[in-house]
Amino acid sequence: MDTEVTHQNPSIVVMGVAGSGKTTVAALLAGRLGASFAEGDEFHPPANVAKMTAGVPLDDADRWPWLGTIRDWLSAQHDAGRVGVVPASSLKRAYRDVLREARGGVLFVHLTGSRELLTERIQGRAGHFMKPAMLESQLATLQPLGDDEAGFTVDVAPRPAQIVDEIVERLAARGIRPAGAAASRTTEER
Repeated sequence: MDTEVTHQNPSIVVMGVAGSGKTTVAALLAGRLGASFAEGDEFHPPANVAKMTAGVPLDDADRWPWLGTIRDWLSAQHDAGRVGVVPASSLKRAYRDVLREARGGVLFVHLTGSRELLTERIQGRAGHFMKPAMLESQLATLQPLGDDEAGFTVDVAPRPAQIVDEIVERLAARGIRPAGAAASRTTEER
């Protein structure tokens, strides 16, 4: 699926379940594109973080304000003439619909991987509020991108720099090349 986005330089939401590498990939991608970056988890209010730290999955009532804050940040980046890149799970279409309201358009990059790989990555993280048992809840909630949603899916098995190379190539093939985007492949992360 490679549904088109109607704006030349849309914001980019790197989506997926826990352990897919959203933050790492989004940060590298923002650097590569010369775009603004914000960590999606930092938009969570303290009550959400406390819930997740206790191993309690968020419900929709918890997520709506969080998604609205991310949407507003993406709109602010657009208004300032910048492309915004943010990692956010965006597991349901209804969540992506909120983010899609951002001015300037939004393209979703869905990071996917095997359950085993995702579990291994979550277990290897120290100090993160997401617990391995919560992966099952996220996988059950996940609604993959629909054919009519602007975005594409990328496998997370390769190293982060290789994933970013693929994303940049796929963006360029769509004519999306934000100002300041580096033309060459990343070498620091190889």
